Amino acid sequence: MALVETKVEIAAASAEAADDLLLELGIGGWSVLEDAIAGRAWIVGIFADATELSARWAELAPALAASGVTLRGEPVTRALGDADWRDSYKAHFHASRFGPLHWVPVWERETFRLPAGDAVLWLDPGLAFGTGNHETTRLCCERLVKTAARSGTAGRVVDAGCGSGILALSAVRLGFRHVAAFDNDPEAVRVSEENAALNGLAGAVKFFAGDLVTGLAGERADILLANIQADVLQRFAREIAGAIAPGGIAVLSGILAHERAAVRATFESVLPGGVADSRVMGEWCDLVLVRP
Repeated sequence: MALVETKVEIAAASAEAADDLLLELGIGGWSVLEDAIAGRAWIVGIFADATELSARWAELAPALAASGVTLRGEPVTRALGDADWRDSYKAHFHASRFGPLHWVPVWERETFRLPAGDAVLWLDPGLAFGTGNHETTRLCCERLVKTAARSGTAGRVVDAGCGSGILALSAVRLGFRHVAAFDNDPEAVRVSEENAALNGLAGAVKFFAGDLVTGLAGERADILLANIQADVLQRFAREIAGAIAPGGIAVLSGILAHERAAVRATFESVLPGGVADSRVMGEWCDLVLVRP
């Protein structure tokens, strides 16, 4: 029986909010596709038939509007064969390189040629809430790669709000051996473990369910990654700053560029002089905190 796919473009800046909404609602069949290079994003749904699709869209559409997710046009629907539904993702995801680390779609596994001495992380949009195309994830990974090159990989890495586990698994691929990651959604933890297994890294990361209080309790990370929306970062600024080991850093992302000054001020109040750097990528930015 043919499946049915519907796809609607959304504003790229709405992709994070759309991802959060899908996780909150728990309505199966939907995913967010992003192309960070082109600056575009889509919500895609795949269902057994048109009746189910119509019912699910009736649930989702009002929630999108209430969450401020901007649609660009009307949904486009087409029949999709059972055997080839994953092909609908292939036009939107491409290999990315961060120094010696490559993020590569799993369907390129047979053709991708890894340069000598480099490492690869295989990505499957069928298993993930995100595949790293978003600017906020890329900002974190670039910082992680540069820190590994500058300071080595002996330190402890913690990924707070790990989502699909991409950043934590990237740390392992770069050579870090002490990596933990948590998310407040148990489904995210499950997906992270599936992505670890896909890459032959089962057990290499301690994935667990937790929030920014329980997950960071007693923690001292040499590299703390927190790709989380700005208001949440600000709300838990003390917990985040307190989890940085002496001489360690935290990379904060999920921050819109126009929010940077407010987030910086919040963290300067709990860690005076701790904001060391910031970069902008598209509409997004990061902040790097350093504990002396």
